[in-house]
Amino acid sequence: MQKIDYSLILACYNEGSTFEESLNKILFEVRQFSGNWEIVFVEDKSTDKTREVLARNLKKIPNSRVIFHKKNLGRGKSVTDGIQVSRGSICGFIDVDCEVSPSYIPLFIKEVENGCDMVVGKRYYERGFKSLTRVVASHTYAALIKVLLNIPVDDTEAGYKFFRKKTILPVLKKVKDKHWFWDTEICARANLAGLKITQIPVLFVRRHEKKSTVKIMPDTIRYIRSILEFKKQIANVKK
Repeated sequence: MQKIDYSLILACYNEGSTFEESLNKILFEVRQFSGNWEIVFVEDKSTDKTREVLARNLKKIPNSRVIFHKKNLGRGKSVTDGIQVSRGSICGFIDVDCEVSPSYIPLFIKEVENGCDMVVGKRYYERGFKSLTRVVASHTYAALIKVLLNIPVDDTEAGYKFFRKKTILPVLKKVKDKHWFWDTEICARANLAGLKITQIPVLFVRRHEKKSTVKIMPDTIRYIRSILEFKKQIANVKK
């Protein structure tokens, strides 16, 4: 069996009409890698045609495989499943919609190769970004994380993270959330475990033709509850 150096996990859920275009952008970048790579797709029981598009394209992609969830389990669970079956010593995931370009991937890999255990994207926004509400919500959430959890990461929720697999797996076993809070929890637990974490600034460009799955008010309330619950969990562990 071929040795794999890098694993890219792509969690897919209701990716819509932009999926095939995004996939081509990602493939262009990974084909530039000097080492051996694989793509692990995790299809989280989409209700649109994502599954069909993925199945149609899979045969064209070397070193790829797919996990089809029998029911919707959440983005965090999808990424977890992908990391656990990945074969690369360096693994990571990006959001499939490419609102942050896949061209940053080599920079993230380089940071892990240079000694980091975890590399996190720090989003900044294009000028004239239309969704001001989303920007404000993102910055508010980041401020809450800093105050309540004291994590040395400015943008825990960025869907762009790479890891040294052997050091992140013990951390991953402790992560309980299966949905969007997963990103914050893995950052917090990696920090508690003493892993070396760094950040890379990445440009976020909103794709207005793609329907966002983010629901600002319900998600914000859910995040705050999750932060407080997690803070309670780690406080109990430290006692």
